[in-house]
Amino acid sequence: MLRLTTLTSIFALAATALMADAIKVGVSPGEHAEIMEEVAKVAEPMGLDIDVVEFSDYVIPNTALADGDIQANSFQHVPYLENQMKDRGFELVVVGNTITTPMGIYSDKVTDMAALNDGAKVAIPNDPTNGGRALLLLQDLGLLTLAEGTGLIPSPLDVSENPKNLEFLELDAAQLPRTLADADIAIINTNYAIAAGLSPKTDSIAMEKAQSPYVNVIVVRKGDEDQPWVKTLVEAYHSDAVKKFIDDSYEGAVITSW
Repeated sequence: MLRLTTLTSIFALAATALMADAIKVGVSPGEHAEIMEEVAKVAEPMGLDIDVVEFSDYVIPNTALADGDIQANSFQHVPYLENQMKDRGFELVVVGNTITTPMGIYSDKVTDMAALNDGAKVAIPNDPTNGGRALLLLQDLGLLTLAEGTGLIPSPLDVSENPKNLEFLELDAAQLPRTLADADIAIINTNYAIAAGLSPKTDSIAMEKAQSPYVNVIVVRKGDEDQPWVKTLVEAYHSDAVKKFIDDSYEGAVITSW
Protein backbone atom coordinates (compact mmCIF):
# COMPACT_ATOMS: atom_id res chain seq x y z
CA MET A 1 0.00 0.00 0.00
CA LEU A 2 2.83 2.40 0.86
CA ARG A 3 4.55 1.68 -2.45
CA LEU A 4 1.30 2.23 -4.35
CA THR A 5 0.70 5.55 -2.57
CA THR A 6 4.25 6.67 -3.34
CA LEU A 7 3.87 5.79 -7.02
CA THR A 8 0.55 7.61 -7.15
CA SER A 9 2.17 10.73 -5.69
CA ILE A 10 5.01 10.56 -8.21
CA PHE A 11 2.58 10.22 -11.12
CA ALA A 12 0.53 13.13 -9.79
CA LEU A 13 3.61 15.35 -9.59
CA ALA A 14 4.67 14.34 -13.08
CA ALA A 15 1.20 15.12 -14.43
CA THR A 16 1.28 18.53 -12.75
CA ALA A 17 4.67 19.26 -14.29
CA LEU A 18 3.40 18.31 -17.74
CA MET A 19 0.37 20.58 -17.31
CA ALA A 20 2.45 23.60 -16.28
CA ASP A 21 2.76 26.42 -18.81
CA ALA A 22 6.29 27.33 -19.88
CA ILE A 23 7.13 30.72 -21.35
CA LYS A 24 10.18 32.80 -22.21
CA VAL A 25 10.18 36.42 -21.03
CA GLY A 26 12.64 38.89 -22.51
CA VAL A 27 14.26 41.48 -20.23
CA SER A 28 17.12 43.96 -20.26
CA PRO A 29 20.03 43.63 -17.80
CA GLY A 30 19.83 45.07 -14.30
CA GLU A 31 16.64 45.49 -12.35
CA HIS A 32 14.31 44.13 -15.04
CA ALA A 33 16.21 40.84 -15.12
CA GLU A 34 16.59 40.67 -11.34
CA ILE A 35 12.91 41.33 -10.71
CA MET A 36 11.76 38.82 -13.32
CA GLU A 37 13.87 36.13 -11.64
CA GLU A 38 11.86 36.81 -8.47
CA VAL A 39 8.63 36.74 -10.47
CA ALA A 40 9.65 33.31 -11.79
CA LYS A 41 9.99 32.02 -8.22
CA VAL A 42 6.49 33.23 -7.38
CA ALA A 43 5.01 31.93 -10.63
CA GLU A 44 6.41 28.40 -10.39
CA PRO A 45 4.01 27.10 -7.70
CA MET A 46 1.21 28.85 -9.61
CA GLY A 47 1.86 26.51 -12.54
CA LEU A 48 3.92 28.83 -14.73
CA ASP A 49 7.53 28.09 -15.62
CA ILE A 50 9.32 31.32 -16.67
CA ASP A 51 12.59 31.23 -18.57
CA VAL A 52 14.15 34.70 -18.17
CA VAL A 53 16.01 35.72 -21.34
CA GLU A 54 18.34 38.75 -21.16
CA PHE A 55 18.91 41.01 -24.16
CA SER A 56 21.72 43.54 -24.32
CA ASP A 57 19.80 46.32 -26.08
CA TYR A 58 16.32 47.82 -26.36
CA VAL A 59 15.47 46.76 -29.92
CA ILE A 60 15.84 42.97 -29.97
CA PRO A 61 13.31 42.12 -27.19
CA ASN A 62 10.42 43.48 -29.25
CA THR A 63 11.70 41.85 -32.44
CA ALA A 64 12.06 38.53 -30.61
CA LEU A 65 8.53 38.86 -29.23
CA ALA A 66 7.03 39.74 -32.61
CA ASP A 67 8.88 36.79 -34.19
CA GLY A 68 7.61 34.35 -31.54
CA ASP A 69 11.03 33.58 -30.06
CA ILE A 70 9.75 34.71 -26.66
CA GLN A 71 6.19 34.96 -25.31
CA ALA A 72 6.44 38.23 -23.37
CA ASN A 73 8.87 40.98 -22.49
CA SER A 74 9.35 43.32 -19.56
CA PHE A 75 11.88 46.10 -20.12
CA GLN A 76 10.26 49.16 -21.70
CA HIS A 77 7.98 52.10 -21.00
CA VAL A 78 4.89 52.91 -23.04
CA PRO A 79 6.33 55.81 -25.13
CA TYR A 80 9.16 53.54 -26.30
CA LEU A 81 6.76 50.70 -27.12
CA GLU A 82 4.44 52.99 -29.06
CA ASN A 83 7.35 54.37 -31.07
CA GLN A 84 8.61 50.85 -31.83
CA MET A 85 5.18 49.70 -33.00
CA LYS A 86 4.83 52.77 -35.20
CA ASP A 87 8.29 52.44 -36.76
CA ARG A 88 8.47 48.66 -37.11
CA GLY A 89 4.87 47.56 -37.45
CA PHE A 90 4.89 45.30 -34.38
CA GLU A 91 1.47 44.11 -33.18
CA LEU A 92 2.06 44.06 -29.43
CA VAL A 93 -0.20 44.63 -26.42
CA VAL A 94 0.38 45.90 -22.87
CA VAL A 95 -1.02 43.51 -20.27
CA GLY A 96 0.23 45.06 -17.02
CA ASN A 97 2.28 47.81 -15.41
CA THR A 98 5.53 46.98 -13.64
CA ILE A 99 7.93 49.64 -12.36
CA THR A 100 9.09 53.18 -12.90
CA THR A 101 12.84 53.79 -13.01
CA PRO A 102 13.69 57.49 -12.84
CA MET A 103 16.49 58.35 -15.29
CA GLY A 104 19.64 59.69 -13.67
CA ILE A 105 22.53 61.98 -14.55
CA TYR A 106 26.02 60.68 -13.74
CA SER A 107 29.47 62.21 -13.97
CA ASP A 108 33.10 61.51 -13.15
CA LYS A 109 33.92 65.22 -13.56
CA VAL A 110 31.34 67.27 -11.66
CA THR A 111 29.34 66.68 -8.50
CA ASP A 112 26.74 69.38 -9.09
CA MET A 113 24.86 70.36 -12.24
CA ALA A 114 25.58 74.02 -11.48
CA ALA A 115 29.28 73.29 -12.03
CA LEU A 116 28.74 72.16 -15.62
CA ASN A 117 31.05 74.13 -17.90
CA ASP A 118 30.16 75.96 -21.07
CA GLY A 119 30.39 73.57 -24.00
CA ALA A 120 30.08 70.48 -21.78
CA LYS A 121 29.70 67.12 -23.53
CA VAL A 122 26.41 65.44 -22.62
CA ALA A 123 25.92 61.75 -23.50
CA ILE A 124 22.30 60.72 -24.07
CA PRO A 125 20.55 57.61 -25.47
CA ASN A 126 20.30 57.52 -29.25
CA ASP A 127 16.79 56.03 -29.43
CA PRO A 128 14.07 58.69 -29.88
CA THR A 129 12.06 58.08 -26.72
CA ASN A 130 14.91 57.76 -24.22
CA GLY A 131 16.92 60.48 -25.92
CA GLY A 132 13.87 62.73 -25.73
CA ARG A 133 13.40 61.74 -22.11
CA ALA A 134 16.98 62.86 -21.37
CA LEU A 135 16.41 66.21 -23.05
CA LEU A 136 13.19 66.73 -21.10
CA LEU A 137 15.13 66.09 -17.89
CA LEU A 138 17.69 68.73 -18.86
CA GLN A 139 14.85 71.13 -19.59
CA ASP A 140 13.31 70.42 -16.17
CA LEU A 141 16.68 71.27 -14.63
CA GLY A 142 16.75 74.62 -16.47
CA LEU A 143 19.74 73.77 -18.68
CA LEU A 144 17.96 74.15 -22.01
CA THR A 145 14.63 74.96 -23.63
CA LEU A 146 12.86 72.77 -26.16
CA ALA A 147 10.68 74.04 -28.97
CA GLU A 148 6.97 73.90 -28.27
CA GLY A 149 5.00 70.93 -29.52
CA THR A 150 7.81 68.37 -29.46
CA GLY A 151 5.96 66.14 -26.99
CA LEU A 152 7.79 63.21 -25.41
CA ILE A 153 10.28 62.58 -28.21
CA PRO A 154 12.28 65.76 -28.82
CA SER A 155 15.70 65.48 -30.43
CA PRO A 156 18.74 67.77 -30.10
CA LEU A 157 17.41 69.52 -33.23
CA ASP A 158 14.44 70.67 -31.13
CA VAL A 159 16.60 72.56 -28.62
CA SER A 160 15.63 76.21 -29.04
CA GLU A 161 17.76 77.65 -26.23
CA ASN A 162 21.09 76.21 -25.11
CA PRO A 163 22.74 78.83 -22.87
CA LYS A 164 25.62 76.54 -21.85
CA ASN A 165 26.23 75.41 -25.45
CA LEU A 166 25.92 71.78 -24.45
CA GLU A 167 27.29 69.30 -26.98
CA PHE A 168 25.14 66.19 -27.30
CA LEU A 169 26.65 62.75 -27.86
CA GLU A 170 23.92 60.33 -28.96
CA LEU A 171 24.94 56.76 -28.16
CA ASP A 172 23.41 53.33 -27.60
CA ALA A 173 21.81 53.34 -24.16
CA ALA A 174 23.77 50.29 -23.01
CA GLN A 175 27.08 52.02 -23.78
CA LEU A 176 26.42 55.21 -21.80
CA PRO A 177 28.11 54.12 -18.54
CA ARG A 178 31.34 53.68 -20.52
CA THR A 179 31.26 57.33 -21.63
CA LEU A 180 31.81 58.73 -18.13
CA ALA A 181 35.57 58.94 -18.72
CA ASP A 182 35.05 61.17 -21.76
CA ALA A 183 31.71 62.98 -21.45
CA ASP A 184 31.11 65.62 -18.79
CA ILE A 185 27.80 64.02 -17.88
CA ALA A 186 25.86 60.97 -19.07
CA ILE A 187 22.12 60.54 -18.73
CA ILE A 188 21.59 56.84 -18.11
CA ASN A 189 18.55 54.59 -17.77
CA THR A 190 18.43 52.96 -14.35
CA ASN A 191 18.77 49.39 -15.60
CA TYR A 192 22.04 50.13 -17.37
CA ALA A 193 23.29 52.22 -14.45
CA ILE A 194 22.69 49.36 -12.01
CA ALA A 195 24.24 46.83 -14.40
CA ALA A 196 27.36 49.02 -14.53
CA GLY A 197 27.64 49.13 -10.74
CA LEU A 198 26.24 52.64 -10.34
CA SER A 199 23.78 53.43 -7.57
CA PRO A 200 21.00 55.78 -8.74
CA LYS A 201 20.50 56.90 -5.16
CA THR A 202 24.12 57.70 -4.25
CA ASP A 203 26.01 58.11 -7.54
CA SER A 204 23.65 60.27 -9.60
CA ILE A 205 23.99 64.04 -9.43
CA ALA A 206 20.38 64.58 -10.57
CA MET A 207 17.35 62.37 -11.04
CA GLU A 208 14.12 62.48 -12.99
CA LYS A 209 10.98 63.03 -10.93
CA ALA A 210 9.15 59.84 -9.98
CA GLN A 211 5.90 61.16 -11.46
CA SER A 212 6.33 60.66 -15.19
CA PRO A 213 4.70 58.96 -18.19
CA TYR A 214 7.52 56.42 -18.30
CA VAL A 215 5.87 53.52 -16.47
CA ASN A 216 7.34 50.18 -17.60
CA VAL A 217 5.04 47.43 -18.79
CA ILE A 218 4.66 43.72 -19.53
CA VAL A 219 4.03 43.18 -23.24
CA VAL A 220 2.76 40.20 -25.27
CA ARG A 221 1.84 39.62 -28.89
CA LYS A 222 -1.59 40.78 -30.00
CA GLY A 223 -3.91 37.79 -29.67
CA ASP A 224 -2.14 36.35 -26.63
CA GLU A 225 -3.48 38.85 -24.10
CA ASP A 226 -6.29 36.52 -22.97
CA GLN A 227 -4.11 33.42 -22.57
CA PRO A 228 -4.29 31.97 -19.01
CA TRP A 229 -0.51 32.24 -18.58
CA VAL A 230 -0.70 36.00 -19.11
CA LYS A 231 -2.97 36.38 -16.09
CA THR A 232 -0.62 34.23 -14.01
CA LEU A 233 2.43 36.21 -15.14
CA VAL A 234 0.84 39.53 -14.18
CA GLU A 235 -0.47 38.20 -10.86
CA ALA A 236 2.98 36.85 -9.98
CA TYR A 237 4.61 40.17 -10.85
CA HIS A 238 2.07 42.10 -8.80
CA SER A 239 2.49 39.85 -5.78
CA ASP A 240 3.43 41.12 -2.32
CA ALA A 241 6.63 39.06 -2.47
CA VAL A 242 7.85 40.80 -5.62
CA LYS A 243 6.89 44.25 -4.30
CA LYS A 244 8.87 43.57 -1.12
CA PHE A 245 11.87 42.44 -3.18
CA ILE A 246 11.77 45.68 -5.18
CA ASP A 247 11.37 47.92 -2.13
CA ASP A 248 14.15 46.14 -0.22
CA SER A 249 16.59 45.83 -3.12
CA TYR A 250 16.50 49.25 -4.75
CA GLU A 251 15.70 51.65 -1.89
CA GLY A 252 13.59 54.03 -3.97
CA ALA A 253 15.64 53.90 -7.19
CA VAL A 254 12.98 51.57 -8.62
CA ILE A 255 9.32 52.31 -7.87
CA THR A 256 6.47 49.80 -8.07
CA SER A 257 3.75 51.14 -10.36
CA TRP A 258 0.72 48.90 -9.98
